[in-house]
Amino acid sequence: MRQMRTGRLRKGGFGLARWTLAAGAAAVLAAACGGDDGGGNAPPVDPPVDPPVSALTLTTVSSLPDYVTGGDALVRIDLPAGVTGTPVVTLDKNDVSRAFTQIGSSTWQGLVRGMELGKNTLRAQVGESTATLEVTNYPITGPMISGPHEKPFLCTTTSFGRLGGGTLDGPLDEHCSTNTRIDYFYRNKSGGNSRWNTPTAYPADMTYITIDEGKPTERTVPYLVRLETGTINRGIYQSAMLHDPLNDGEIGPNKRSKAWNGKLMYPLGGGCQGGWYTQGATFGTLIVDEWMKQGYAAVTSTLNIFGSNCNDLLSSETVAMTKERFIEAYGLPVYTIGTGGSGGAYQSFQTSDNYPGLFDGIIVNMVFPDVTSATLFKVFDSRLLNNYFNRAGGLPYTDEKKKAISGYLQVGNIANMSGSAGRLDPVVSFPAGFPEDMKYDPVNRPGGVRATVYDHTVNVYGKDSRGFALRPIDNVGVQYGLKALNDGAITVEEFLDLNANIGGLDADMKPTAARTAGDVDAIRRAYQSGRITYGGGGLASTAILEHRDYFDNAVNGDIHNKIHSYSVRERLKAANGHFDNHVILGPGPVGDNLLQLMDRWLMGVVGDTSDQPKARKVVAHKPAGLADACWDDTGAKIVEPSTAFGNGRCNQLYPAGTTPRLVAGEPLADNIVKCQLKPVDPADYKVAMDAGQLSRLRQIFPEGVCDWSKPGVEQQPLKSTWISFGPSKKNLLFDVTRP
Repeated sequence: MRQMRTGRLRKGGFGLARWTLAAGAAAVLAAACGGDDGGGNAPPVDPPVDPPVSALTLTTVSSLPDYVTGGDALVRIDLPAGVTGTPVVTLDKNDVSRAFTQIGSSTWQGLVRGMELGKNTLRAQVGESTATLEVTNYPITGPMISGPHEKPFLCTTTSFGRLGGGTLDGPLDEHCSTNTRIDYFYRNKSGGNSRWNTPTAYPADMTYITIDEGKPTERTVPYLVRLETGTINRGIYQSAMLHDPLNDGEIGPNKRSKAWNGKLMYPLGGGCQGGWYTQGATFGTLIVDEWMKQGYAAVTSTLNIFGSNCNDLLSSETVAMTKERFIEAYGLPVYTIGTGGSGGAYQSFQTSDNYPGLFDGIIVNMVFPDVTSATLFKVFDSRLLNNYFNRAGGLPYTDEKKKAISGYLQVGNIANMSGSAGRLDPVVSFPAGFPEDMKYDPVNRPGGVRATVYDHTVNVYGKDSRGFALRPIDNVGVQYGLKALNDGAITVEEFLDLNANIGGLDADMKPTAARTAGDVDAIRRAYQSGRITYGGGGLASTAILEHRDYFDNAVNGDIHNKIHSYSVRERLKAANGHFDNHVILGPGPVGDNLLQLMDRWLMGVVGDTSDQPKARKVVAHKPAGLADACWDDTGAKIVEPSTAFGNGRCNQLYPAGTTPRLVAGEPLADNIVKCQLKPVDPADYKVAMDAGQLSRLRQIFPEGVCDWSKPGVEQQPLKSTWISFGPSKKNLLFDVTRP
């Protein structure tokens, strides 16, 4: 991510480390006050592999310079070839030179504090060489790019359960802030985590870990974890890493924990319904045995759990701010892996694509491309089908016909997905403890807050005259059951009755006789901003490992259907010409270690100092032999291309269902919100319709039916990466306060 700006300064890089690390060694960054803190045990420093620069350069390491938060930034200075000396550095008119220490033959680095909100200017000089860098600082409480904070907002610091018992202080202000705290835990011999209450001696029942076993850097360290907890962007964050304070002393960006391998995991949580108006509930422990035993650090926030925050934009902003804090405290990671399933997969894909540099690789499961398109299309259509099949006096349909119309392998998925459409209903899914008198009610409290994905993302979509969020959802022209008709699974009369009576859903999720027409402005912004995953932004340069689960055969239904993996692939292929950076392992009892495979993959990219674009490096360094595969129930691995359909052994073992909209003809990419229309054409139907049936079909679709061969209305590529919805003016797409 090191990019030149007018030959004199570099924009900040916080993705793959910009210099090669020897096995087990970490590059040493500068302390806030300059110099080593006297511990004397820091790992050896490898010289930067960057070629000599021709001019003095300034770089923000902890974030991009346009998106600094909390009043501080880790800053790097590179001296041009032949220039020596100690830099003089000013922040506006204040001398901050003492913050810097030398970390290489021509490189200095330090944590610069005291930035004012808004624009700040850094200036560095060594001899006659100078450089300036403009930095924009935002509050640690946010926002930065996600638009105005949502209100009301429930603070949960006193209910957030800390590991080892107890709760957090606060809230200390209207932003739900709490005091930052550091706790230590050790893995006891019974396999649990115990609080280290006497940090002057090792506990008798503490276990130990051997890191880099079999390598020259092999070392045995106490299984002691430093757990940091605080608040950023109104979310509660935690970070965890192995650290032995009795041996290492204090650590920081200039002196890392000897047990940390320099690599960072960023877990992202699932859910959605109820994921609004709250700081968030307690999440699972970051002391994950697989990560800790290999020396990884981990960090996340409550706002990276979709069950607390079903908004990928706000999640990405929180990733940026939380990772910035981690780097300032502990140093620049070699790489960062985003990982998660379901809602965690949304976040992994969308943060990678829309805000490149935050994740270098992602490990995902229970995959969806995003929440706005495929997922909401499916639950919206399932609610319509469930209403239709259960209406009084309706046509009787067998379970086989219902499956053919819905695309699901199990008829139970229709009702299940209809229930999941509660995330679109403004009254059914508030977080626990939300005051009743603040909830929306169409009769008694029409001005109350609404519990929907769209209203939680109103900063992107905008509002109608009632204050309701505009909605990028549409079913005008959609011919439900089209494939079922053409396959002979339903009759012409059933097809006509279905489409005549399916109707739509209004903003309160109440059935309407008319189809639902999407709001064009919201649709356009959904595409432009990446709320509908494009695939050609940062995702093109991201290593993607997918653990493919299998739930299509769940009798009572499950939202995590296999088909969504291939919608992701279609989007990658359309945007980039290939999906060579995406490997699917599974379904079945996957026998490969995805983390170890990802580590080999990313370390290959780290070590590649060529001038090739990162996207090419990612494909080039995919580990040899890493290819799509599934496993049968005996554990035997079957290596073959993973496809949505076909006669391969994996598809025989784990067939994929589809969705109501794919049955209606939508392409596999599943990203057309509002289709373009065409006149009814008898040639589109494999069954003959008489004149009366054709006339009725045209009456059902007076404006025409979907022409899936064309792009959707307002469908377009991602406008740019690092899109803002305020307060940042850079790449500002929309400001809901000034529509």
